[in-house]
Amino acid sequence: MTDISMPSKSDPARRGLSARINRLLAAPAFQAWAARFPLTRRMVRRDGEALFDLVAGFCHSQVLMALVDLRIPDMLMDGPMTASALGHRCRIPPDRMAVMLRAAVSMKLLKSGRQGTFRLARKGAALVGVPGLREMILHHSVLYGDLSDPVAFFRGEVETQLAGFWPYVFGADGQGDPDVAATYSNLMAQSQLMVAQDTLSVVSLRGVKTLMDVGGGTGAFLRAALQTSPKLHGVLFDLPEVVAGTPETPLSDRITVQGGSFRHDALPKGADAISLIRILYDHADETVASLIGAVYAALPTGGKLIISEPMTGGDTPQRAGDAYFALYTMAMRTGKARSAAEISDICHKAGFSQIRALKAPRPFITSVVVATKTATI
Repeated sequence: MTDISMPSKSDPARRGLSARINRLLAAPAFQAWAARFPLTRRMVRRDGEALFDLVAGFCHSQVLMALVDLRIPDMLMDGPMTASALGHRCRIPPDRMAVMLRAAVSMKLLKSGRQGTFRLARKGAALVGVPGLREMILHHSVLYGDLSDPVAFFRGEVETQLAGFWPYVFGADGQGDPDVAATYSNLMAQSQLMVAQDTLSVVSLRGVKTLMDVGGGTGAFLRAALQTSPKLHGVLFDLPEVVAGTPETPLSDRITVQGGSFRHDALPKGADAISLIRILYDHADETVASLIGAVYAALPTGGKLIISEPMTGGDTPQRAGDAYFALYTMAMRTGKARSAAEISDICHKAGFSQIRALKAPRPFITSVVVATKTATI
């Protein structure tokens, strides 16, 4: 049997062929010919447009940031407006406002109408209606600053601002600033609604009596879960200054709130399912392994672990996980984005034997891994 770790004899030939193809594709004369030839010109144009979108991507993100910061989608909810009217409201000269609005039209966020008016497109309306999207976009100004010198960033030479943006998350363990914790919790709660929708659409809570949400903030995911299961009881576990902001709702009598740190405190027992919603990618491998081990110890036989967070594509890199969340977590300097296979492996090493990766409706929002604690023989 051939050792698959050893290069085969054909590797040099393949590398030579690949190099020749690359040189051909990079040749200006070939590019000029391919742009004219009927069978290749459509492909050349498509590739060229895609490359230009990558070049212009930062400008696109800044147009989006300006639209959201100025609340232009909110202003257009009631109907079309002119660049002059929007410019007056936003204190931006009409000609410069027109440039921004036309850029948004090109990005399919707005549509242009008669007499110089602009109205919301479908994606533009989503900027108003998708929970937490505005807050998530606005806080990216910190990430953009960290990426201003991308080479230094990837070399690890940048003291990233994002690492200090939410200081309570990264080691405060109950000693953080309540105001900072409240700000963080609000952002998480807003965006948690989308994560909850997608997670609960693929995870069955049938037969679960008590669900404990570890690192659950102010309970947004837990409340969403309780709404799907009228007989379900919830336990909310997070840092004391975070759970202190848990709102009173009609579901409060079905929720037990307990403050603590999963880094240093034992997890409460009694739950037959435990959820970790957007927790693992905030932390290093050692912390993640320790946490999943603690979850395994806290669960009874047959207990279920639910992990939901953005994940990389593993062997098949994906734009959301590998070109966004991987960079975001690198800037946070505490955790990293992992693939479903990597997370499953950590669960297996902790003792879980039945592990499944579930396909969520919107992988760019979250992916899901479910592990069950089975009886040992």
